[in-house]
Amino acid sequence: MWLIYKKGFKSYLQLEKSLSENSVDAYLRDIDKLTQYLSSSYPEIKPGELNLQHLEKFLEWITKLGMTPSSQSRIVSGIRNFYKYCLQEQISKTDPSALLETPKLVKHLPDILSFSEIELMSNSIDVSAPEGVRNRAIIETLYSCGLRVSELVTLRLSCLYFDAGYVRIIGKGDKERLVPIGTYAIKYINIYRETIRLHLPVAPGNEDFVFLNRRGSKLSRIMIFMIIKEIAKKIRIKKNISPHTLRHSFATHLVEGGADLRAVQEMLGHESITTTEIYTHLDREYLRNTLQQFHPAYK
Repeated sequence: MWLIYKKGFKSYLQLEKSLSENSVDAYLRDIDKLTQYLSSSYPEIKPGELNLQHLEKFLEWITKLGMTPSSQSRIVSGIRNFYKYCLQEQISKTDPSALLETPKLVKHLPDILSFSEIELMSNSIDVSAPEGVRNRAIIETLYSCGLRVSELVTLRLSCLYFDAGYVRIIGKGDKERLVPIGTYAIKYINIYRETIRLHLPVAPGNEDFVFLNRRGSKLSRIMIFMIIKEIAKKIRIKKNISPHTLRHSFATHLVEGGADLRAVQEMLGHESITTTEIYTHLDREYLRNTLQQFHPAYK
């Protein structure tokens, strides 16, 4: 019975919300979890008949399954989006998820790197090796533009506007944004293009991707993680480092330097300013650590 509603919800997410395939699949898995519960507890119930108590019992059920608060919060988000669709299509007259409380999350601020640590990472790369030139360009681009790893691996030559100092990024939900790019990133991308990439046997369909492996194919996300981890290990950085660490560092350094939060939001491609506001917390944490380290009353 719920299959027809899920098909309609999928079309809504794809066509009206313009979400990526991964995001659509994640929302559908959330609704699958709800229907799994309903099939055993309320097998005949329809979306328009659900109320707050039904959903609260569902949350109790997934809690007993051992789901973490973050997983529960994601599922609640999926249910809320499902009911936006149901209201729009008049499948339901009310939204039972409106008053549903999201489980409280413990906020873990991500590790960030200092500018000197990022310089150390960049300078430790052996650019006399072909892959070293590429990896240096990758580090410089991640930090210069604050890209997600998925945005880096899909960066295209046709999206580089170096004369204007910008790159065009295709972000989440295929949303485009223009992001400034620094001189070091431009320098090393150009060196990579002119001395390494030019001589690679480019695989069909990969002609426009900036960063390629030795077989001429687009790099995978896992490969970028491995490159970053290997560099961090080489210079003995003890922090939990990933490509996202460079994105966090990019944003944090901007906020620390006094950048406008709306500008940072635009560069990161955040849909909501509340997502960007985490970097104000990071900034306050930085100030607190600085105070404890240097103020005589805290010694």
